Amino acid sequence: MMKGKFFVLSILLTSALFTACASNKDWSKVSGSEKETEEITVAQGKLTGVISDDGSTEIFAGIPYAAPPVGNLRWKETQAALPWKETLRADHFSPIAWQKRNSGLEKWVYRNLIYHDKDGDREDYAPLSEDCLYLNIWRPAGISADEKLPVLIYIHGGSLMTGSGMYEAWDGNTFAKNGVIYVSINYRLGVFGYLALDELEKESPNGTTGNYGLLDQIEALKWVHENIASFGGDPDNITIAGESAGATSVSALCVSPLSKGLFRRAIAESSGAVTKHPPHTYRSMEQAKQMGKNILKEFKVKTVEELRKLPAEKLIKTQYRNSGITVDGYSIKERPWDTYQKGENNEEAILGGFNAREGYFFNFFGGSANKKTYESKVKAFFGDFSDQVLSLYPAKNNKEAKENWDQICGAVWFANSHHVWSELIKSQGRDAWEYYFTKENGGIGTNHSGEIIYAYGNVPKTKYYSESDHRLEETMLGYWTNFAKTGNPNGEGLPLWPRYNDTPDQVLELGEKITLVTDPHLGLYKVLDKMYN
Repeated sequence: MMKGKFFVLSILLTSALFTACASNKDWSKVSGSEKETEEITVAQGKLTGVISDDGSTEIFAGIPYAAPPVGNLRWKETQAALPWKETLRADHFSPIAWQKRNSGLEKWVYRNLIYHDKDGDREDYAPLSEDCLYLNIWRPAGISADEKLPVLIYIHGGSLMTGSGMYEAWDGNTFAKNGVIYVSINYRLGVFGYLALDELEKESPNGTTGNYGLLDQIEALKWVHENIASFGGDPDNITIAGESAGATSVSALCVSPLSKGLFRRAIAESSGAVTKHPPHTYRSMEQAKQMGKNILKEFKVKTVEELRKLPAEKLIKTQYRNSGITVDGYSIKERPWDTYQKGENNEEAILGGFNAREGYFFNFFGGSANKKTYESKVKAFFGDFSDQVLSLYPAKNNKEAKENWDQICGAVWFANSHHVWSELIKSQGRDAWEYYFTKENGGIGTNHSGEIIYAYGNVPKTKYYSESDHRLEETMLGYWTNFAKTGNPNGEGLPLWPRYNDTPDQVLELGEKITLVTDPHLGLYKVLDKMYN
């Protein structure tokens, strides 16, 4: 197994050396059409967008929803957007938040072996900037301001360290064609979005630190709620959605008192911070502040003022991962689990779920198990509960050990959060729908994030995807858009998706077949519940 892996890596390294990563791809362009939309008036001024090539949708890209968080506003609560005088031409995507780029080898792997897009994503070529707080809107063409269409706001994932609102996998064009106004956003990431320090807390008028990226998301929700009617959207029918760290952000928005009343429903894919002990993308304030102190030492400075003087190009090289939201007493008042126990969460309904191979990517480089290491890995994590886990996932050979460990990690890191979330919503008498994505293909398959292109209508029309992929895409897009429209994913021509409330412990399998199945990790969830009680 290891020889095979090293052989593959050697081929990749060799190939990467001969693969140019540069491209003439226009990262910022949103449409081939030069036709401008009608003028729209928002709180800050007037703007225009562009009409899509086929004339079916209109795109407004690079709209500032907040003041640029630069200079003295670095590590400050998000400020309202500044007004503009001239009509803003919202026809190009904005620069994206500061983040570490993938290496040449990583780009080659993603482009050639996973996504099969040698030219890469438009995000790959976007410049990085602290001036990054922009959003993009897709809507059906020709609608009037009094339409009151449903709205979906998408929050990208990337461990709160990478990503942007322009990524092609969650492009909003297909949603707009299906009658939903779609909004994607950028927000501050990594050290710029989640640094926590006592000094920052003291200088804050709200006594907060550590959740600047989350505060950006809340400001974006405020902007949309205030202005989306000008685009024909209904401010009282907004759904928030996200995957991975975006789904964790969705769960944070569901418990934040600052976002109450700004949306109605939530879609969360492959993550959440609602368990008693969230496994990732969440940390205690003590942990967050300790990392902040370590960063001060790393850059040999003693004060926030000195840290603010450092250029972004230097700060982004920090060795520390600022990749977790925290209970700051302002944007998040308490552990999300406790808010759900009180029934004080904001969403009236939830659609969420997980994929069949969530853990594979995360274990590929160094985390995999074999027959020799499997038992020790299980015991190191589960301690006194190890025998129960080993009985649920017995491994007789290397293949079973590897697959079982990947499954266990996927369940602990991602699937369990959805089971807990569905149970919490059910206990409150609110509506929950839960899925299990199992559709393999010639690309990313059922690995982490594999469902996105199906749910948002962006499955590539290439040899790597078959007619069955496009049929599933149509079905999932129908479920997601119906949920955004009415709070129920069901609709004409779609297989019935029962509420989790009515079929507890069962999930809708989205794969070659669409059918209700028992959650494959139920036994492990019970072990985790015992561990954390």
